[in-house]
Amino acid sequence: MTADPSGARSRPTFNPVGVILVCVAFLCTLGLVAVFSAKAAFFWKQVMGMGLGVAVGVIASRVNLEYARRHVLVITAAIVLLLLLVSIPGIGISVNGSRRWLGLGPVRFQISELAKIGLVFVLAHYLALNQSRMGELKRGFFMPLGIIGVAGGLIMLQPDFGTAALVGAVGVSLLFLAGARWSYIFTSICLGAGAFTLAVMMNPNRLTRFLAFLDVEGNKQGGTYQVYQSFLAFAAGGIDGVGLGQGRQQIYFLPEAHTDFIFAIVGEELGLVLTLFTVAAFALIFVCGLIHLRRAPNLFQYLLVAGSILLIDLQAVINIGVVTGRLPTKGMSMPFVSAGISNLVLMGILVGLIVNTRRAWTGPQELPGSRDFA
Repeated sequence: MTADPSGARSRPTFNPVGVILVCVAFLCTLGLVAVFSAKAAFFWKQVMGMGLGVAVGVIASRVNLEYARRHVLVITAAIVLLLLLVSIPGIGISVNGSRRWLGLGPVRFQISELAKIGLVFVLAHYLALNQSRMGELKRGFFMPLGIIGVAGGLIMLQPDFGTAALVGAVGVSLLFLAGARWSYIFTSICLGAGAFTLAVMMNPNRLTRFLAFLDVEGNKQGGTYQVYQSFLAFAAGGIDGVGLGQGRQQIYFLPEAHTDFIFAIVGEELGLVLTLFTVAAFALIFVCGLIHLRRAPNLFQYLLVAGSILLIDLQAVINIGVVTGRLPTKGMSMPFVSAGISNLVLMGILVGLIVNTRRAWTGPQELPGSRDFA
């Protein structure tokens, strides 16, 4: 409610963070339903993951951000150490040829998920600290590019090219929002794209898998098998779906139905309407995030929230793009919906950080040196 000095009844104000929380609740509920239908054995694990996500989200919403900034070097060192540890045989857990997990008792945690948050926090801190020096070659280009490059490079070693690309895209976006020169941004994009292309082309099998999405039908028995099956799932679902637990694709043909391709199960069993609601929820998170950005009291919190929103929505865009055959096949979960504790914990922290910043924000601000499109 807005205060009225005259004593008249105050008007309700729009609460973008509240809308974001409603969208998150909808997506989490959808995830529980879809996971139960796809693989009931994972349902209670999903419930546990959501519980952990809520717990870490509450902690993230209450942590003193300025206190955390004073320990940014410790945070950076811890994340780099974990990314190095996960690459060591005997310590990192290898699944399907990729060494991305560390074991914590009965739970496996994907370290690259933690690295995403770490990159946003460290880069937001650095860019805010050097806000007046973004035009300098060293401070405005080499240093931030080094932060992005180290994070992306260590993730590519696992190998996890999709997450590395996501991290690079978010990092360059924060450079842009912080007011870096266009020449620095363009050069960063070219260097990142060049490194990614070189890494893909150096491995013939990887290149074949990467290009397979250009001909889904022709590669349906190979690199695009799951994408082709997801097409069949969407077609079978029609407008209102075939009903929960009635989908043939998730039972017989989609081995990753509960994780990377869960969007196809939503389409098959719940239909076009629910898939559109899912896309709309992510779109609302993005739009409300932009509105929320206008209230940032400083560049650090502005970039922290921008990075959090971008991590959520770009990951959703990549997942939907893969499932619908518009992007190369890449194992990347759908935020809040896919099964997986790492995914839910990461998303819980991101939402918690967004809620955290709301308490100190009052009204629209103009931040010198930043680009505001809200």
